[in-house]
Amino acid sequence: MTTQTKEAAKSETGKVGDRIQANNAGWSFGGDTPATFEDHVSKSVPLYQEGHNVVVQLSDFFLHQSSLCYEIGSSTGVLLDKVVNHNRMKNIRAIGIDVEPDMVAFAKQKYTSSNISFVHADVADFELEKADMIVSYYTLQFIKPKHRLDVLRQIYSALNWGGALLLFEKVRAPDARFQDIMSSLYVDYKIDQGYDAGQILSKSRSLKGVLEPFSTGGNLDLLQKAGFQDVMTVMKYVSFEGFLAIK
Repeated sequence: MTTQTKEAAKSETGKVGDRIQANNAGWSFGGDTPATFEDHVSKSVPLYQEGHNVVVQLSDFFLHQSSLCYEIGSSTGVLLDKVVNHNRMKNIRAIGIDVEPDMVAFAKQKYTSSNISFVHADVADFELEKADMIVSYYTLQFIKPKHRLDVLRQIYSALNWGGALLLFEKVRAPDARFQDIMSSLYVDYKIDQGYDAGQILSKSRSLKGVLEPFSTGGNLDLLQKAGFQDVMTVMKYVSFEGFLAIK
């Protein structure tokens, strides 16, 4: 392969599966991604649907009559819709916030209940109302590290006393040996989902500088600095973890 051919291959848009294409270090949730996003993420994130169920079931403890629930990074809106339907007798209000306009447009078209709304905004610049539950489902990992503490402090401030943050994140291992093991298991998982080596590599390359996960300890440290003292893990599968943080 010539140098010119190698450079062309490096810059070529890669197929990451489920009719989604992404550039090197250029993963995007916009364009055509919303149409097949749920299929893609369900096969890319272990226990994705089970995590939805955990969020819905935990909402019983925190959402009351006329409560407000936010989802930070609501994408297609499917999780927030599940929360609203589960709490339909409580007449809750739910607001999804997403920085990607194509995702917001998709969610607005799909979910039209008067109890749910979707807003195109960067949460760092959005003024949150007082809420009883806030969900961040694999979203904080896409926010630049320098902004994460400020976002968590904003969430903590917006929660009513006794309210909850449900934070799900991909997490790094505590050291290099464990990280090698976790990464290898995750590649095996994606192969089992039907992705080929080229798709797995293209997805990995597209997320460079876009997805920046912290370790479990790093996330717990951030939550504590934001004000949360009561935190526990509610779901864990290798490098994917869900935290419940109560104000």
